Amino acid sequence: MAARLVVSRWAAAPVAARAGPLVTCRRWSGAAADTVYDVVVSGGGLVGAAMACALGYDIHFRDKKILLIEAGPKKVLEKLSETYSNRVSSISPGSATLLSSFGAWDHICNMRYRAFRRMQVWDACSEALIMFDKDNLDDMGYIVENDVIMHALTKQLEAVSDRVTVLYRSKAVSYTWPCPFLMADSSPWVQITLGDGSTLQTKLLIGADGHNSGVRQAAGIPNVSWNYDQSAVVATLHLSEATENNVAWQRFLPSGPIALLPLSDTLSSLVWSTSHEHAAELVRMDEEQFVDAVNSAFWSDANHTDFVDSAGSLLQHALALLRPTKVSARQLPPSVARVDAKSRVLFPLGWGHAAEYVRPRVALIGDAAHRVHPLAGQGVNMGFGDISSLAHHLSSAAFNGRDLGSMSHLTGYETERQRHNTALLAATDLLKRLYSTRATPLVLLRTWGLQATNAVSPLKVRGCARPSGTRAH
Repeated sequence: MAARLVVSRWAAAPVAARAGPLVTCRRWSGAAADTVYDVVVSGGGLVGAAMACALGYDIHFRDKKILLIEAGPKKVLEKLSETYSNRVSSISPGSATLLSSFGAWDHICNMRYRAFRRMQVWDACSEALIMFDKDNLDDMGYIVENDVIMHALTKQLEAVSDRVTVLYRSKAVSYTWPCPFLMADSSPWVQITLGDGSTLQTKLLIGADGHNSGVRQAAGIPNVSWNYDQSAVVATLHLSEATENNVAWQRFLPSGPIALLPLSDTLSSLVWSTSHEHAAELVRMDEEQFVDAVNSAFWSDANHTDFVDSAGSLLQHALALLRPTKVSARQLPPSVARVDAKSRVLFPLGWGHAAEYVRPRVALIGDAAHRVHPLAGQGVNMGFGDISSLAHHLSSAAFNGRDLGSMSHLTGYETERQRHNTALLAATDLLKRLYSTRATPLVLLRTWGLQATNAVSPLKVRGCARPSGTRAH
């Protein structure tokens, strides 16, 4: 059965690849002089660089050659700017553990990050809310600037430069896949041609090159995707007064969710998902108008109706009688005083999922495999979860002396991550659609659902594993 799967996947790949300019399954000619790497990671963003680090620090990869290809220049952060970047990520405890496994988290802790210990999510169309916290007030997650994470990863890659080679300002322009049935004049490895005309080979190619992944397209892997009718506006905000600022706030407006994520005692990061037209308007507004719009989005009750509020109150009283447990009280979000100049930027939102994460000698991770709405703050965490799983399977293969590009362990990675990611992608898309309406029946349904979840501890514990936040692209 496994053999049939391998053949069927290779049978599909050349057909899809022929539609584009990339060459598939070419005869071998003079490439014996090419450098052969055990693993090549295409794409040196947060997920790609972390993948290279995870393998570079793996004890079973000490005799392996790893290459990271990054189209952009090397990003050197000589001095931490006093001004916070508007590009931040919400890092889950699990992702922090991954970064700790190869030393990157220590660099982040020595630079700048902010832990949050509570989360409040509420509906702009009713009084319904849910508050996530932990009895011992452990950290639920961390807000970290992408530049800080990238600097930490770059430092760790430099420390294992004997095992991990990084090619900056380089881009793969074509791939030659090994034929499914090897012949005397064919290569068993993937051949990669770079923009400067040079070529190299690899036993395993990992695509970490974003939601428009060239690796995915060249391998002929189908991808289901669509663009949302929303853009996200990000900005760095100054609070009206200093606070402990350890709460992540998210409110579902009819036009889309707005989130306020802690950066320091006086600063927070904004992520406001709304219509393309409104997003463009928010970016164009003068500072005073913009600040008023943000405060109104968090505080205004203009979308409330008496009917929904009354129905919500009835359920709240019923829940209190049936389950008289302690329910977290509503907290008021901080008010905003001003916005950092030039920190307002917008980017369009979309959804995508690759039908397959692997084919022989190819694996996809991060946005190359899945793209998600930022409302759940899981974009980069899903990518780091991919790394943890794939690195585990590859480490076992290396320990047992197996071929790194074999489907025998790649399918284990795919099964593990598809099971996790598909459910999260579906749930996030459903939430986006459920909260993008003022229709009274749906508003009532989600109001009752939020109230019930807030009253039942086991449901909150499950939700607590997915902290609200964002990855700003």
